[in-house]
Amino acid sequence: MIRSCLFVLWAVGSMLGLGLFFMPAILFSRRWVISGIRWWAKGLRWGTKFFVGIDTDIRGMENLPSGPLIYASKHQCMYDTLLPFIILSDPAVILKKELLWYPVFGWYAYRGGMIPIDRAGNMKTLKAMIRKARQRAEEGRQIIIYPEGTRRKPGAEADYKIGVFALYNDLQVPCVPVATNAGLFWPGKGIRLKPGRVVIEILEPLPIGLKRGDFMDRLETSIETACRPLFDEGLAALAEHGHTYQDAPS
Repeated sequence: MIRSCLFVLWAVGSMLGLGLFFMPAILFSRRWVISGIRWWAKGLRWGTKFFVGIDTDIRGMENLPSGPLIYASKHQCMYDTLLPFIILSDPAVILKKELLWYPVFGWYAYRGGMIPIDRAGNMKTLKAMIRKARQRAEEGRQIIIYPEGTRRKPGAEADYKIGVFALYNDLQVPCVPVATNAGLFWPGKGIRLKPGRVVIEILEPLPIGLKRGDFMDRLETSIETACRPLFDEGLAALAEHGHTYQDAPS
C-alpha cells in the first residue's frame, strides 16, 4: 500500500507538472496537447515499474493498420485508457462528458479533440458521437472506444453494446480489437496496485463491411478469447509475487 501511495503521488504530481509545462499548447497546438498526454502516459508506465513493480508488455503492434481506425479495447482500469497514447499516433478517445470538468485532465481532453458523450443519452447522443468521430477519422486520427461502455472486472461476463457497430458501420474504417489483463494489477476502483506484468494485446483487425450480427460476434469472440490466456498469465504473475486476485465476479 505504501508503494501504491507513492505511485499515486507520482501520478498526480507528474500530471500537474507536465500539465503546466505543456499549458501553452492548449492555446496554440492540438498536436502538442497530444504530446503532453503521451509524455504523462509514458511517465505513468515508468512509475508503475519503479514504484510498484509492474511491467507493461504491448503485443501485436504489427496488427495496426496505417491511417484512421477504430481501436476497440477491453476496459478494466484507468491504465488501459492511457496506453493508447503510447501505442497510437493521434488518438481521439470517446469518453464520458463529466471528465471534461476535471482540472488539467479535462482541459487537455477538450483541447485534444476527444469525443465526450452522455452515457445516459439516447439516439441523439449516439448520432452526435458518430458525427464527431467521423470528423476525427477524416483528420486521419484513430478512434478509441470501449465496446462495453464502462469498466469490467477481469473475468466478468462480457456485455458488448451496439454503439461500437454504429461507429464501425458509419466510419467504414478497420476495427482493431484489443485485449488486456490490466485490471488484475491496477484496480478499477481503489489505489492498491500489485506487481506483475500488464499485457495489452492488439489483435488482427476486422475487415470493413461486416453485417451487425457478424461484426458483434467476431469482435466479442476475438477480445474475449484473447483475454482468457492473458487472465491466466496475469494470475500466474500475481502468484509469483505472493498475491492473489479475489475480485472476479461469481
